[in-house]
Amino acid sequence: MTLPVLSPSEIELRLERILPGVQKPGRYTGGELNQVVKDWQAIETHLALIFPDLYDIGMSNLGLAILYESLNQRPDALAERAYLPWTDMEAAMRQAGIPLYSLETHHSLADFDILGFTLPYETLYTNALNTLDLAGIPLFAEQRSNAHPLVIAGGHTTFNPEPMHAFMDAFVIGEGEEVIHEIVDAYQAWKRSQAERPALLRRLAQIPGVYVPSLYQPHYLESGQIARIQPLADAAPLPVRKRIVAKLPPPPTHFIVPYIDTVHNRVPVEITRGCTRGCRFCHAGMISRPVRERSVEQIVHAIEDSLEHTGFEEVGLLSLSSSDYTHILELVQAVSARFAGKHLGISLPSLRIDTFSVDLMDALRGARHGGFTLAPEAATERMRQIINKPVSTQALLETAAEVYRRGYTTLKLYFMIGHPSETLEDVQAIVDLCKAVLAEGRKVIGRRARLNAGVSTFIPKPHTPFQWVPCDTVEQITAKQTLLKHSLRDRDIKLSWTTPAETMLEAWLSRGDRRLSQVIYRAWQKGARFDAWQELFRYSAWLEAFAEAGLEPDFYTHRPRPLDEIFPWEHISSGVRKKYLLEEYRRSLAGETRPDCRESCFACGILPAFADLRRENPGEAWKCPEVKSPAPRSNDFSRYTVTGETQLDAQGSSK
Repeated sequence: MTLPVLSPSEIELRLERILPGVQKPGRYTGGELNQVVKDWQAIETHLALIFPDLYDIGMSNLGLAILYESLNQRPDALAERAYLPWTDMEAAMRQAGIPLYSLETHHSLADFDILGFTLPYETLYTNALNTLDLAGIPLFAEQRSNAHPLVIAGGHTTFNPEPMHAFMDAFVIGEGEEVIHEIVDAYQAWKRSQAERPALLRRLAQIPGVYVPSLYQPHYLESGQIARIQPLADAAPLPVRKRIVAKLPPPPTHFIVPYIDTVHNRVPVEITRGCTRGCRFCHAGMISRPVRERSVEQIVHAIEDSLEHTGFEEVGLLSLSSSDYTHILELVQAVSARFAGKHLGISLPSLRIDTFSVDLMDALRGARHGGFTLAPEAATERMRQIINKPVSTQALLETAAEVYRRGYTTLKLYFMIGHPSETLEDVQAIVDLCKAVLAEGRKVIGRRARLNAGVSTFIPKPHTPFQWVPCDTVEQITAKQTLLKHSLRDRDIKLSWTTPAETMLEAWLSRGDRRLSQVIYRAWQKGARFDAWQELFRYSAWLEAFAEAGLEPDFYTHRPRPLDEIFPWEHISSGVRKKYLLEEYRRSLAGETRPDCRESCFACGILPAFADLRRENPGEAWKCPEVKSPAPRSNDFSRYTVTGETQLDAQGSSK
């Protein structure tokens, strides 16, 4: 898209003409409470933080909020926000020649030095391309010069960055709080050097946790599998290890208050990061290790400060497993006592059935709350052993009864279908369990009891023990969903699911290699965007794009991977060893479970790979057989000897 060069004032004049004709113009104006506006001319480095989806979705993204507040504390940098406009606004902008701009100062994104994309899920990929096109920036990284912004991306999807490699100059692998400042420093040093763009990329590649795809070359076998991944420069490390924050910094508290309703109008406070449960299907649980926790005092202070600066009436205590937070009962009691009488809503997502306590539910009774969510994932003991979520049906029924007994009328259960070992009997068990849970509710509160059943479809994600297994077929997924729809016809049960086409798209993009970039580009050319929105999702465009790129979709989804296959993401290290993941996969085949890592360390590789974390957080360091000495006493860390670092051989296989 060729765009005129417009100043912020010219953009504002054109916006005045088109905003009255679009839905929710409050998405596009900026000016909200707590936004940060700096003197553009007085600041050395300008960053645009981009969530390539609607404002309504992106405003609730905690990662973007963390970076926004942190970067704007620098006197030499500013961070502003941009989101992708809805289709009506996009059409109006293209018609009026308005480039995509930041909300704070209405500068075109092309005016910024660095564009930072947040990509938490794969269905944002075509949106990212549309963002660049609306900004008048070349989509392909190789076509950009010194005159263009540096384009980087972070988020969970970047643990397999290859499908988007052609469009991003660099990726941040892992946690961004510290590395984003190192990127800014490197950019400033490069700018002062007046060197060409390749020098900047080489400089970035030397920052731990930064992956520059142009410095690597995959080689393929005749079968289409990866033969090896070759670094093209001395500056390119192999593997690229994820970046991790040793000690969680104070959480952000000056959240921007949106003008319109967003998906979460609340204060989000991350109470803990990482998970030790070891669910074999869980990508987030594997890539976010190890666990780090914030203190009760720090969390309560953050809530107090946030409420004062925002006026929100709900707080989300966020983590992958809120009830695994060591001091969860103390925290809930402290929050309830501190904010008693203020009608504060407390949200605790991701509560574990087997760690959920009656005391915790009682502590929440004094707070304003909605429904409860529990995630059994599977309905039979056999399937729970396979996925390493050993929760008994009896425990679930007892917990459900206690939830209903304490004033909750709606209970939501999350299930997953589509694992290769699953049978129709396992799917029927979901029906039976839902009916049994609702029956428990009706015993307690009668016909007021409600049940919401969310049934997603399993996708074998990278860096998990199931990365070797195939996806379920569209035909099998359809048959299983038909069974659920026909058998869960009850006015008090609400069933939700993902379509097989949506599942296939996510699987292609999460498991793909570099060749998928051409598929993404061609799909975008055919109009694919907002792929996470059912009303705009165009499955046919993706199938046509695969055909035009000469690729077979089933290659990425419906074949089991040989145990010695080199994955497209092999050169990206989550810190968890491939050997450990393979051991977990073999245990799943045998139906063997592992206990929580807090009980015993199973040498996944994360602790020795990040030994500095143990030095920083001795209270959180569990016994680990890979550390060749006893745990240190007090502040004595001199006895640590770390062994067993992950390596890649000449063919790219991790050991």
